[in-house]
Amino acid sequence: MDSTAFLCNDEEYTIFSFNGRRIRFLTGRNLLRYIRVKEWDMGYIIVDCQNRSNPDIVTEDYIDLVPILQNLLIDPEKFLSPIKEVVIKNALWSEDSKEGYYQG
Repeated sequence: MDSTAFLCNDEEYTIFSFNGRRIRFLTGRNLLRYIRVKEWDMGYIIVDCQNRSNPDIVTEDYIDLVPILQNLLIDPEKFLSPIKEVVIKNALWSEDSKEGYYQG
């Protein structure tokens, strides 16, 4: 099993993908793109991102996956424990597919 998860956004949605599962959640319309993951700590992610309101400034943002996973009835510890790193990727989505494919 691979230990790398992927994080990207599609318009106002953030997509977290790992081991064949894709979790998509509302982020906000201001997010333009994620730039890099600064820290990964068992579901808590610190990222640098670019926002539409001020695209010339890099902003630090925070994502907590634990409550999102709990709301989806996914055991956070079981799902997150194999993940050793999170990588930012640009997502391309097929409307006919439930899975995304990534181009970095």
